[in-house]
Amino acid sequence: MTESPSAAAQRLLVQAVDALAEAAGSADDGELVALLTTCEAVARRLDRVTVDAVATLDRRGAFVANGYTSAAAALSDLLGCERFEARRRVVAAEQVTPRIGLDGSPLPARLPATAAVFAQGRTSLRHVEVISRLLATKAAGRLSPQQWGDAEAQLAGWAADYTSTELYKWGQALVELLDQDGEEPDDRPPALVNELFVSRLPDGGGKLRGRFDDAAMFDAIAAVIDAHAKPVIADDDRSMAERQAEALADVCGYVLDHGDVPRTGGYRPHLNVPIRLEDLENRARAGCLDFGGPVAAQSLRMLCCDAAVVPIVLNGKGQPLDVGRMTRTIPDGLRRAVAARDRGCAHPGCGRPVSWSECHHVLEWEHGGETKLDNVVMLCRQHHRQIHSTEWIVRIRDGLPEFVPPRWIDPEQRPRRRALPHPAAAR
Repeated sequence: MTESPSAAAQRLLVQAVDALAEAAGSADDGELVALLTTCEAVARRLDRVTVDAVATLDRRGAFVANGYTSAAAALSDLLGCERFEARRRVVAAEQVTPRIGLDGSPLPARLPATAAVFAQGRTSLRHVEVISRLLATKAAGRLSPQQWGDAEAQLAGWAADYTSTELYKWGQALVELLDQDGEEPDDRPPALVNELFVSRLPDGGGKLRGRFDDAAMFDAIAAVIDAHAKPVIADDDRSMAERQAEALADVCGYVLDHGDVPRTGGYRPHLNVPIRLEDLENRARAGCLDFGGPVAAQSLRMLCCDAAVVPIVLNGKGQPLDVGRMTRTIPDGLRRAVAARDRGCAHPGCGRPVSWSECHHVLEWEHGGETKLDNVVMLCRQHHRQIHSTEWIVRIRDGLPEFVPPRWIDPEQRPRRRALPHPAAAR
């Protein structure tokens, strides 16, 4: 059978890499330095080949045909890379590859000068991303077409000589210089900014960062915190920051117990505390919260005094024991058990929390599947849709969910699992 040009090129590339690796073992310092620069230049040219392939597959609709609405999501699964790395390739594909017009006529790349240096291996994917971001700003949008093109050519020339961070700084200065008139004056009052960022910390707990320009909104929050942050006793040695932090938690806890709180992901929000059976027998020494992660023993014992806390006992493998019962719909107890096991969307690479996820029958009910722990998995809306509309397979093995990718992603269809922070794994 005749070998295709693509297969032959891939075979030769693998052989060349193997030869380089073997030669590096006996090379002197000068040869190793030359090898480093050659490898970097070749890696950048290979990035261009990758970007061209992404653009072609996207243009042909290959990702959509396999059930993906996002090329970045498809690449993340296919290449096993982080979503931001996949998105960087997609951005490059949109900016430095030739395009097809609505009438089918060929069009040049959006960033032609950048495309030229990128194809020569003189710049990286990160440089392409920086140039694209700089020329998509409002200031760049106010430039004339001639100025915009000159700026793109200048940035492409700099990309070979500067790091991506340096290029961004120089690019900002260049765009500001060219946009001398700046933005049109706006006599309208500035829009109010009200925002709150909630982020989890890897070792448990989290951070809150917010801003409230709306005075009434801020006053309502401040008044509640102030009322609960007063020293409890005369010799209360907590700092103001500590008192305010605990006051906010107290208020939120009260609302969860008594307020009209919307359901999140299928059930009313509250604290679930997964805990190993042996730890429960040893006076509750460890646990884990839905959002906050691992919780200290002292805090856990305090939580266990609150009837609003739902204890979910885990066995040695981190599997929930004796929660819920089998019904057609997902009962609340079973959903808690699935949430305790999967800790949010179980799809590998997905970090969406429990409140953004829903339960999926591995073997559908209409096909004889039962509503029980070893037939239910937690998925976010995107991956739930993916399981139903693509060739991805989800199954439960050894009590935990695993996912088998389609052959076009992995010809060997090796199962994948998301790393889960079960209390049992912290031993």
